[in-house]
Amino acid sequence: MAKAAQTAITPTRADDYPEWYQQVVRAADLAENSPVRGCMVIKPWGYALWENIQAVLDRMFKDTGHRNAYFPLFIPLSFLQKEAEHVEGFAKECAVVTHHRLEAGPDGKLVPTGELEEPLVVRPTSETIIGEAFAKWVQSYRDLPLLINQWANIVRWEMWTRLFLRTAEFLWQEGHTAHATPEEAMEETLRMLDVYADFAENWIAMPVLRGEKTAGERFPGAVNTYAIEAMMQDRKALQAGTSHFLGQNFAKASEIKFLSAAGREEYAWTTSWGVSTRLIGGLLMTHSDDDGLVLPPKLAPAQVVILPMLHKEDTKAAVLEYCHKLAAELRGLTYHGRRVEVELDEREGRGGDKVWTWIKKGVPLRVEVGPRDIAADSVFVGRRDRSPKDRAGVPRAQFVAELAATLDDIQATLLARARAFRAEHTRKIDERGELYAFFTPRSAEKPEIHGGFALCHLADDPAIEETLKRDLQVTVRCIPQDAEPEDGRCIMTGAPSKRRVVLAKAY
Repeated sequence: MAKAAQTAITPTRADDYPEWYQQVVRAADLAENSPVRGCMVIKPWGYALWENIQAVLDRMFKDTGHRNAYFPLFIPLSFLQKEAEHVEGFAKECAVVTHHRLEAGPDGKLVPTGELEEPLVVRPTSETIIGEAFAKWVQSYRDLPLLINQWANIVRWEMWTRLFLRTAEFLWQEGHTAHATPEEAMEETLRMLDVYADFAENWIAMPVLRGEKTAGERFPGAVNTYAIEAMMQDRKALQAGTSHFLGQNFAKASEIKFLSAAGREEYAWTTSWGVSTRLIGGLLMTHSDDDGLVLPPKLAPAQVVILPMLHKEDTKAAVLEYCHKLAAELRGLTYHGRRVEVELDEREGRGGDKVWTWIKKGVPLRVEVGPRDIAADSVFVGRRDRSPKDRAGVPRAQFVAELAATLDDIQATLLARARAFRAEHTRKIDERGELYAFFTPRSAEKPEIHGGFALCHLADDPAIEETLKRDLQVTVRCIPQDAEPEDGRCIMTGAPSKRRVVLAKAY
């Protein structure tokens, strides 16, 4: 009987994808569950990844004219009630503060006292509290456009959580803008969708579809919602970012008015848009394998890890000296606007154990250095986008000179691989029976293994979407932005249709 292949992560993706995901998070030391149910502790390696995401996006936002501000964590309940669809959409997820102090009770335990005059909602999103500020800041058409971004934490009381993908508290950015015309506001909405798609593809190496949400999937209170959708390795969709054209709904609720150039008082046209730490989950599920995390070099907390082979005491000092000089040389280089980050693992212990630690953490390049390498002035290099056994000796000068090109090749390889996977599991479907077969789990024990993305004609009818959700746990992910008009018939009703939508199971 053939011996099963050994992997660093068990179970494998094929054996149990949800548990594989949790084990990759643990093995890479990204995050862990906190004592507060549904919340997470983001550990240094995971937070460094978020900081890199933040730094790139923050520059992209500022390059498009946005400025950062900060708004309160607490939102008066009355603010949330101003926009009817908004409050209905978020009511079941709200954490509410009702008291402002604690006192010792008769049994010595602390009890809440000092009931607030008005309950405060811990922000599930900030349209209403930011709208109140915008109403003061906007008086004239000369104050527009107003382009603001906020980096913050959010609380949505989730009952079923998974690290990074869905937690009760998470980190994100939320952009909020106000404009004098609907055309300007729509242009902003689509511009930021493009920024998100650019970031997803060129930094995370995660290909995405851009498109509009149907009415049933729209952000509460929005006129139009647009999203980027990515395919994960279990062939489910991940909504990786959203951008909303809010029309005048929130402007009217918050009284954001301005005096136009013609001297008329008008309501502003607003937008909001956001991405979150969910991007880390998307990165993990797009690239990682059965040996652990795989990081795109542009966002990796470290692009290179140097592993001194310290087998003999009499060569230890020379090996460490060589490694420290190499690390300093590499840190003197830049890669896509930031210093090359290098980890130097000087820990005692077996070399193989150290190598596997960094494979599981996803560092793009592993560099092993021993006495023989020093004698040849070379390094022994492994790439994370290849098999752990695929390693080769490279002259030190050549490795340093070609570092940026090597990292770019890894980045391009990851994107091409993800695009090929998505293409393989995307299908045009025109028959209801084929659609149901496509999304039927291959195995009762593995419900996550199914078809992928189905491109179908579908009538814009919430009742049809509810049927698909009930029967197949499938939703309309988006109406693709770049799709050509195409005559067809709704796959569920036979009604005439002018375009295809993307159907998928989703996180």
